[in-house]
Amino acid sequence: MKYKVGFIGCGNMASAIIGGLINNAGIKPEEIIAADAFEAAVKKASDNLKINTTLDNKEVATNSDVLFLSVKPQFYETVIAEIKDTVSSNQVVVTIAPGKTLSWLAERIGSNVKIVRTMPNTPALVGEGITGVCKNALVSDDEFKHVMSLLNSFGLAEEIPEHLMDVVVSVSGSSPAYVFMFIEAMADAAVLDGMPRSQAYKFAAQAVLGSAKMVLETGKHPGELKDMVCSPAGTTIEAVRVLEEKGFRSSVIEAMKACTDKSKSL
Repeated sequence: MKYKVGFIGCGNMASAIIGGLINNAGIKPEEIIAADAFEAAVKKASDNLKINTTLDNKEVATNSDVLFLSVKPQFYETVIAEIKDTVSSNQVVVTIAPGKTLSWLAERIGSNVKIVRTMPNTPALVGEGITGVCKNALVSDDEFKHVMSLLNSFGLAEEIPEHLMDVVVSVSGSSPAYVFMFIEAMADAAVLDGMPRSQAYKFAAQAVLGSAKMVLETGKHPGELKDMVCSPAGTTIEAVRVLEEKGFRSSVIEAMKACTDKSKSL
């Protein structure tokens, strides 16, 4: 049987994508097949998502129109070596791994294979991901449009030139961790000043959510939105002064630069 979409790897990211495909892309569970090296992961995907599952990577690779490689980067060599002889020039292979370039992938999968390289992030788990996307020359415009519609089902997808993919890793792929740390720090400060912790997390998280939504929906520069909150001689500008004094911006920039450099070295 030919399936519309296949996944090698049934982890959190694959599950998030599959959920988006079922809920928002018009793909039925019976049109999806997934494999994993661990029986527990396969059973969880079958029970929770009601999709077809197998322990055989080749079965997925042979029978999928669009094939997602959703295993960790360190397993790419092994998985590709296993399936490369079963992947055809009629399929589109979608990869999810930092550091694995289109040329690296083509050398191992085959120079005649259509490849779309992506970098999603974990907010896909709640339908609010953003995915950087690039493709090789063999992927047609219609095929790319179809893949983009799949990727947009669990958030936003944006085409970028491949040389920016390592930047995507730092600005969106890894950045939820920075944001979670920021929320945790804000909540700690609120607890220090007497607010119950569960309430502190809620106030901090909603403030971040609302602020991000203002950037996206107003189109205003983040600096302009910051200035709107900073009244003369007020509380906010005092907090901003301390953040600047402590090197807040520089710390974020240096952390992201380290993240980008690490991605390039993988």
